[in-house]
Amino acid sequence: MIERRVYLKRLWQLKDQNIIKVITGIRRCGKSTLLEAFKHELLIDGIAPEHIIFLNFEERENLHLTFWTTLYDEIIEKVKSKEKYYIFLDEVQLINDFEKLVNSLFTKKNIDLYITGSNAYLLSSELATLLTGRYIAINLQPYSFKEYTSAYKKEKNIDRLFIKYINTSSFPEAVTLSQSDESLVNDYLQSIYDTVIIKDIAQRHQLRNLNNLHRIVRFVFDSIGSIISPTNIAAQLNHNSKQKISHNTIIKYLDFLIQSYILYVAPRYDIKGKELLTTNEKYYVVDLGLKNITTTNKHEADLGRKLENVVFFELLRRGGKVYVGKHNDREIDFVVQKANNEREYYQLAYSVNDEKTFNREISAFDKIKDNYPKYLLTLDYDSKNINGIQKINVIDWLLI
Repeated sequence: MIERRVYLKRLWQLKDQNIIKVITGIRRCGKSTLLEAFKHELLIDGIAPEHIIFLNFEERENLHLTFWTTLYDEIIEKVKSKEKYYIFLDEVQLINDFEKLVNSLFTKKNIDLYITGSNAYLLSSELATLLTGRYIAINLQPYSFKEYTSAYKKEKNIDRLFIKYINTSSFPEAVTLSQSDESLVNDYLQSIYDTVIIKDIAQRHQLRNLNNLHRIVRFVFDSIGSIISPTNIAAQLNHNSKQKISHNTIIKYLDFLIQSYILYVAPRYDIKGKELLTTNEKYYVVDLGLKNITTTNKHEADLGRKLENVVFFELLRRGGKVYVGKHNDREIDFVVQKANNEREYYQLAYSVNDEKTFNREISAFDKIKDNYPKYLLTLDYDSKNINGIQKINVIDWLLI
């Protein structure tokens, strides 16, 4: 089992805090496995087994637990003292009126509550309503590159492994399948894609035109790392097409894709004006292997954009809000706003060995006069300080 230390650390930080912990994320990214791992660490830490109640509602022995009141009574019966109990509810959406169960358990001061749920029911936009704002969401994603390397310990060529990482899938099960038979991976990814697109989005929102949804997905997947808007998506898709898609439909479908965690958005931030811009955002796909479902994800194609996709998700894992920066007429690839009101700036390039490319990337920082850290991430082998700008090999950075 690959240790998901970033997320386990977060769970330890939240342990015994008076808040519901909700593990969210795209299907098959390892939510149930993460809960099992945390349960195991609690046992190692000395928590008595009888003080941990772990229920996976997809398991045969729990299928009879469908009514929330019956389940609530059964759990409370096991909470025999005022000492702390740790309740894990996996696939909680299978319980009728599960939000009543969760909110009722939350009122018990000696219960520390952790839940996961299918995205068909626990989409990001619904959490605040269902759990009345008493929760913290831990957004889980497929393997980081550091986690990915743990699955390929026999591969000594880290550069070759990184190229594999940005061109194939990092879903936990896809990584396992690839080690036995690469041909199985695309079939597995197709099943994830179909489930998210058809069940989590089309069926849930009663969409009648699946073809338009697929067209939007293909366009956005092809535009990873590019600044786009519903207006230019409509212009591109409607050009020379008899099947027109309205601006409002595109806005709605993009929102559905974000809610189901298949797409993530990076809003634009005006560094000089210190305000968010409401147009022209960037979108990133949660797993680069999913691009293989809609396009031919050639190993030598769009390497810079794939690199940007990888760095975006790594920045999310490390904490803070991630924006695309704008400073006058220049763009900063990422601005990260940290919780302590600190800030970081990042420029990315596959290589800056060419002097023209180097000057272009470095000049983006020139007019930013604050003293917040500035990083230039590339696949060049050298790491150095350039007038206060830290140039770092991106693979080294990912493995920190």
